[in-house]
Amino acid sequence: MSDKINKVVLAYSGGLDTSVILKWLIETYDCEVITFSADLGQEEELDHLEEKALKTGAKTVYIDDLKETFVKDYVFPAFRANAVYESQYLLGTSLARPLIAKRQIEIAQIEGADAVSHGATGKGNDQVRFELSYLALNPDIKIIAPWREWTLNSRTSLMKFAETHGIPVPTTPAKPYSSDRNLLHISYEGGVLENPWKEPPENMFTLTVLPKDAPDKPEIIEITFKHGDPVAINGKELSPANLLKELNRLGGRSGIGRADIVENRFIGMKSRGVYETPGGTILRTAHIAIESITMDREIMHLRDSLIPKYSEIIYYGFWFSPEMKLLQNMIDQTQQNVSGVVRLELYKGNCRVLGRKSDRSLYSENFATFEKDSVFSQKDAEGFIRLNALRLRIQKMIQNKS
Repeated sequence: MSDKINKVVLAYSGGLDTSVILKWLIETYDCEVITFSADLGQEEELDHLEEKALKTGAKTVYIDDLKETFVKDYVFPAFRANAVYESQYLLGTSLARPLIAKRQIEIAQIEGADAVSHGATGKGNDQVRFELSYLALNPDIKIIAPWREWTLNSRTSLMKFAETHGIPVPTTPAKPYSSDRNLLHISYEGGVLENPWKEPPENMFTLTVLPKDAPDKPEIIEITFKHGDPVAINGKELSPANLLKELNRLGGRSGIGRADIVENRFIGMKSRGVYETPGGTILRTAHIAIESITMDREIMHLRDSLIPKYSEIIYYGFWFSPEMKLLQNMIDQTQQNVSGVVRLELYKGNCRVLGRKSDRSLYSENFATFEKDSVFSQKDAEGFIRLNALRLRIQKMIQNKS
């Protein structure tokens, strides 16, 4: 395979890193650069992106609307599993990377490009997520990871490079943290957030109000599920992307979904990240509630035992792995009975379940009641307990003899 790079497809956000990378690739490799930007719900971050990329030197610009695909084929499958990494992180960035990488590889094939590139640093998780996905989809693709090659070893030096080359970037020394936004969340890391003792500045938050500033009146909503996926809010059916967008709006104005986490990166270091995931927080709470009345106990416990592994697979970047396919197929089977409606209260940073109902409910008031019933003999519990206590009794009897 030749070392010469003729054409590169760059995952381009228009932020500091990828703006500099675009110019650096052209200068370093003397090659054509095609930029690809995935519209995953960044909203104003996509404004003037094509103009900026072309001005910086891009040969061709792709901006693809992938919002529905992102939510339907990546977010919803993970939420069917109640995926969460280290008990707090709802995997907003982790779920977006394989979709971006997949489309990059498709564009590389369309354009006849021999390489792909990304703006992930050599210290982070995203380099792994991007590159594992690239290689799973095209084992022969060349990969350029500038952060592992160039001498621009800090975001301060990148800002100087951008200034020298007349590249406008949103990051400034006054706000040096970086962010990543899509329909599921927005994340913040680096800069002022690198001290885990320091409180995040309030003016940083984008999707949520400060919980104490949220409305004094609670908001009651209902979410309808079908086979584990949400399909309607307050009886109104919505597409996957529009449903999550509406939950973000509802959760954001109630101050729901903020998380300040020190997490363990795949490569071995700890990292502090601040996240806003209003819609995802509501959705996970509601999904757990509808499962509580529709899912068999042993199926639920087996599935729950796999949540840490499933979440780790996504976080580490193995979305296109055989183990992920196996687990997803199993999880989707667990969701066949998970349909119904959940009623929730949104209030000052909290999401509280008020009720749940389903035509497929396994809950029976006749069996669960503490009042007199004719379907369950409490006397039956005696034999159940003694049988389960048998091994404990034997163990104790042997101890007493010794």
